[in-house]
Amino acid sequence: MKRLLLFMAAVTFSLTSAFAQESSVDAASQNGASKASITDKIDGKEAPKTRFLPTSRRVDRNINLNKFVYKNEFMLGIAASYGTLDVADTDIMLLVDDINLGLRRAAVMPYFAYAYHDNLSVGMRFGYEYLTGDLGNVALDLGSAADLSFSLSDIGIKSESYAWSLFHRNYIGLDRRGIVGAILEAEVLVKTGSSSMYTGVGDARNYSVSKNFAAKLNINPGLAVYVFPEVCVTVTVGIGGLSYKQVKQYDAAGVLTGERWNSALKFKLNIADIQIGVVAHLWNKKKN
Repeated sequence: MKRLLLFMAAVTFSLTSAFAQESSVDAASQNGASKASITDKIDGKEAPKTRFLPTSRRVDRNINLNKFVYKNEFMLGIAASYGTLDVADTDIMLLVDDINLGLRRAAVMPYFAYAYHDNLSVGMRFGYEYLTGDLGNVALDLGSAADLSFSLSDIGIKSESYAWSLFHRNYIGLDRRGIVGAILEAEVLVKTGSSSMYTGVGDARNYSVSKNFAAKLNINPGLAVYVFPEVCVTVTVGIGGLSYKQVKQYDAAGVLTGERWNSALKFKLNIADIQIGVVAHLWNKKKN
């Protein structure tokens, strides 16, 4: 009986060992097949295949990690622009001469913004613009061949307008410390106002008044620099966009004498639309 039990135990142990060896051989063959599917032989040696675009070798500059504005910041700012043009007794291309021209333009635009995400903010802007100009005299002479010459004198204009706009700003930090940043701003603006124009002198002076309306979609890139920990200076310039303008002209008695409108889509650098601003960042939640 003991011999029978010993024989059965030996048979069982041999069958178990054979099954285990067969399983290990199958697993090894499968691993070899899977390795072979992802490896090639180079100079007789197996080497892993490389992808066409190896992600492990890409260089990420992480410029999006350079934070210039932090989430949940409130910003209170003001932007202003001022420009003058004075021309007196100047020849232009030998055709226009005897010029006496003076223009003044000033604009101020306070605004409020909120950063809903790092480097992203939305805001509202209000603006006031004042323009005045005087044309004392200008003469155009195309010569005897063209037989055309004329002159204008005693013309003046004064304009006041108010603007409201909604804007979205994307800031890009240009350094690790978050001191210098680039601005890309998209703005929807509505402007209304009036302008008056006169011609002549004394009792012969004539007046006309126009009511102006404009709607614009502007792109305003710029630059921002922190001059204090919570205060930065910004410079933006308009490069154009989509615009619609309407002008209704009235005489001195208030009777409508004409109307015109136009729409345009154009992109160009407008040096007359350069704005310098100061922004205070309130309730700052910057992290070390």
